[in-house]
Parts: sequence; structure tokens; C-alpha cells
Amino acid sequence: MIKIIKYCLIAQLILYCKLSFSVEKHTLITDQVQHIDVNYRYQDKQYQLTGTLEKGRYIFNKTGKTTLNLATLDWQPYVGRNLCNLGWSLQLAIAVLTAKDYRVQVNFYPWIRAVKMVESGAMEILYPEYFIEDSAASDIYPNRKRRELLVESNEMIGGNLSLFKHKESDFEFSGDLKEIQGKVVGVVRGYQNTPEFDALMDKGLIKVVEAVDDEQQVRLLLAKRVELIIGDPDVFQYVIRSLDASDDEKQYIQTHLEELEPAVKYNHLYFAVSTKYGKWQQLLEDINLSLIEFTTSGEADRIYQQGSHCASENDELSTRRH
Repeated sequence: MIKIIKYCLIAQLILYCKLSFSVEKHTLITDQVQHIDVNYRYQDKQYQLTGTLEKGRYIFNKTGKTTLNLATLDWQPYVGRNLCNLGWSLQLAIAVLTAKDYRVQVNFYPWIRAVKMVESGAMEILYPEYFIEDSAASDIYPNRKRRELLVESNEMIGGNLSLFKHKESDFEFSGDLKEIQGKVVGVVRGYQNTPEFDALMDKGLIKVVEAVDDEQQVRLLLAKRVELIIGDPDVFQYVIRSLDASDDEKQYIQTHLEELEPAVKYNHLYFAVSTKYGKWQQLLEDINLSLIEFTTSGEADRIYQQGSHCASENDELSTRRH
């Protein structure tokens, strides 16, 4: 009993100390890898590319016909500057684009800024994005729908989206989102979730607390500032594994974060192209044709499998494909 109380006090102290920082705090990535290799097979030809870090962004296929700026985020284990080769999801994105001879400049931002860069037309591609429903309003431009500003590609490999509660909560979930009406729910600002969940948000049927990222979501739930949080289970697992805490503290956090079943939905990932880009129709067609080739040939799955098990000092978590 004394040991349990000790873990509880330690975990709460960590959480309250971290929560005292500004909500605008973001993870600082230091010692970024200078060169990133991307290898893939496309239309029976093998390609080997090396991206270089220049002025804070990674550049691939420098001699490509057209330069594209891709805005992304650190969203481990899918994509991240501290993942092996930037993560399997970004490896696939780079392969899809460079296969069509585009020069790709990868820029990492906090998600809401990444969204702004592409919805404003300052950059051409937002990646990775969930499905954007027709009714989704822009967080950047009042009175504008996101589908006026972005068009999405064909679907790609994704992951589950689930609700999580504090272990001490007695809330039960059968899969009907109506059951969470009136609850205080943590979400990441700017994230799409599902059309049904986002509709509850838009109608004010759930009380929303916005977090800057998934790590802050975990803190909010453990500190009981929200009743539920929503996100990808693999992402939350990675967040816990990466916390600056002892193994005992991580175990405490792990055991007090409970995934609710069934999952809310399996969410595919998409490229989102800015409609302010003058050649967005051609770019979207190129992406979709490339995706068809990568999917039907099995190369997309190979990149996923290889990248998911790519050894990295900061990525010990084995991702699960649903």
C-alpha cells in the first residue's frame, strides 16, 4: 500500500509540474539526423534517395521537376524527427511524391501551424491528415469550410481512433458516441477525429478541453482535468514510453490510462492538398496514381512493415496494424 501511494504521489507531482508550463510548449528536437535515406520500388524500378537537412527542413529529390512544400508534425510512431528515417508514414509519403519526380521539402510544425500553412496556401501539402467531412469548419479562417481550402487524396494505411478514460472512472462505453454527451473530453486543437465525434463538438454536446498535442492530453486525463481523451492508441503508447520519467512512474501512468472498447473508428490517413496551389488538380491526380501503384504492387505494405520495425534509439515501440 505504501508503495502504491508513493507511485501515485510521484506521478501526480510529475503531472502537476508539467502542467504548470504554458500550453504553447512544444517538444524541442535536438541533434536532428542530417541525412535520411528513402528506398522504394516503383513500376519495376528501384529508387534510392537521400534527403538532407537544410535550414530546418528535409529536402528530397533536389533535381525534381517541381518543388512541393509538405507540412507535417511530430506524431510518433507514424512520423517524427526522432524516429528511424522520420517514420514509416513519412517514408511512404516521400516515396509517393518523388516517384512522380517532385522535389519535396519536409517542414515540421506544431499541428495547428501546419494546418495554417497549407490552408493559407503558403505550402502545398498537409500530411498526414484524417478524413475531412464536408461540414468541417476551418480553425484558421472563420466562416470557411476546410474542404474549400483542402482536397484529399485516396486513402492510405492508418490506425484506430479510441476513447480513453482514467482507470478510476466507472464510465462504460458500448460504441455509441451519444453516451459521451455532457462529458468533458480532451482533444488536440486542429485535429479531425470522426464526422460523428466532431459533430458533437460543433453542437456543443460535449465539453471540449483543447490540448496542444497528445502528450498534453495524457497529462490532462491523469490530472483528472478531463473525463475522456480521444486519439490513436499507438500514439498514446509512444507518448508514455517517451516521457521523462522512471520505469515505475511510466508503469503507473500506463495502468491508469484505460482504452475503451470498441474503438471509435479505424481512421485512414490522407494527403491534403491546398486548393490555393495553382496546379492542385494535377498534383492530386499524380498522388492518387502513385498511391494506386504503391498499393497494388505491395510496396506500400513493405514500407509500412519495414518502417514499423526499424530500430531507433528513441523508438522501441512496435506499432500495431489494425
